[in-house]
Formats: sequence, C-alpha cells, structure tokens
Amino acid sequence: MFLEALGSAMLGLALAWAAASRLPDRLPARHLVLTTGVAGALFGAFLTHSALGGGHLVLILLGAAAVSAASLSLLLRPKGGLRRSSAPA
Repeated sequence: MFLEALGSAMLGLALAWAAASRLPDRLPARHLVLTTGVAGALFGAFLTHSALGGGHLVLILLGAAAVSAASLSLLLRPKGGLRRSSAPA
C-alpha cells in the first residue's frame, strides 16, 4: 500500500510537471498545478485500490494517472482567453 501511494504521488507529480512545463500560459500558478496533480493521483489510487483491492499495482497506477490527468485538465484555460463583446446584449 505504501508503494502504491508513493508511486501514484510521484506519477501525479511527473504529470503535473509535464503539463506545467508544456502549457505555462494556459495553467494557473505552478504550485497549484503540482498540488492538483499529486492530489488527483492519490485520490485515483485510493479509488482504484478500493474498487480492485490490493495486488494490482499496475492497474492502480493507471487509475491514479487517469484521475490526475482529469484533475489537471480542469485547470486549463481557453487558448485565446475570455472574449467579451463591447456591445451590451
């Protein structure tokens, strides 16, 4: 269980670091991105471990990566920013 938690936290940190370095203009502050990646991976590992039980390390890490990537995708901002018209509706 400790290896699952440690592995998923490292995986979430790696995913968050990769996202923060590739998309710095579309993501908020780096510390928020890194924290979200790790928290998402730990939650994904918890969910997958609860559903499958112990002994499925590869599947648990895949579940952690999926939830971490989904959590990080929620932080993305639109490419061009918000577009507002100057005329009132």
